[in-house]
Amino acid sequence: MIARHLTAFVFAACIACTGQGAQARCEDHVPQPKPQNASRDIVGADLDTIVERGYIEIAAFERFPPWSYEQNGQPAGVDIEIGRLIAEELGVEPRFNLVTAGENLDEDLRNWVWKGPIIGGRVANVMLHVPYDSNYACRVEQVVFTGQYHVEQVAIAYRRDLYPDSAPVPAYFRYDTVAVQNDTIADFYLTNLLGAAAQDKINRYPTAAEAMTALAEGETAAAMGPLSQLEHGLTDALAVHTPPMPGFAVGNWTLGVAVHFAYRPLAYSVEDAIYRGIEDGRIARIFADHGLSFAPPEIR
Repeated sequence: MIARHLTAFVFAACIACTGQGAQARCEDHVPQPKPQNASRDIVGADLDTIVERGYIEIAAFERFPPWSYEQNGQPAGVDIEIGRLIAEELGVEPRFNLVTAGENLDEDLRNWVWKGPIIGGRVANVMLHVPYDSNYACRVEQVVFTGQYHVEQVAIAYRRDLYPDSAPVPAYFRYDTVAVQNDTIADFYLTNLLGAAAQDKINRYPTAAEAMTALAEGETAAAMGPLSQLEHGLTDALAVHTPPMPGFAVGNWTLGVAVHFAYRPLAYSVEDAIYRGIEDGRIARIFADHGLSFAPPEIR
């Protein structure tokens, strides 16, 4: 599931940023053999083909509100709207494929960007909601990581009536109950931070949405997870904030898109589309329309 492989990705980034010291980016990387397209088995599509045929195929994760999910039989969510913005900028129709997340990000990129799944489905021209890390990008040469559009961060949602004077921080959960999605960043962080004595205070749920429902129904005092997913489940009785996270080296990560390495002109055009969407405020409006905070990445 998406939460689990994002957890693995973020903790890998944390290890990289704390363990490399003065080592230059990609200094120890050994180039991989790149997959070669054969005439009978072209993977993906170049920009000219996409424009000529009039549509672009976009992969987004299924059952992943508020980012991408099915609503009334149609794809919906922030990532879906960003996909529509990309298609509009290219002058083509968007066609979405809501895909199942694999065990890790490597598997997702292999299935939906550069190779294709073993059974059923096919690669997309663009994949949305791909976390970016420069060292990881060195290792996965089959993919161009581009179009960064948002910085996600870990947050805490809480009941206003239980914390009228000060919002809770992680240390509070030695004594107060907190909801998390099972096997996610928040779960692992609190488990390691608080130790065995506080484990009965951590209530684990299959999804972030269920954790927020439990909070809204008074089953727990707080919930911890990615800010966007907590904001999606807020009610008038709840609030959310992003306090410092002691001992957490990577409390935020950048989201972008992935494109097959052979189609760099497409990657450049998608990046330009997202950049224009950030500059003119359209992406900020997408977030606002979904009730979410928007944190644009630094444009480099």
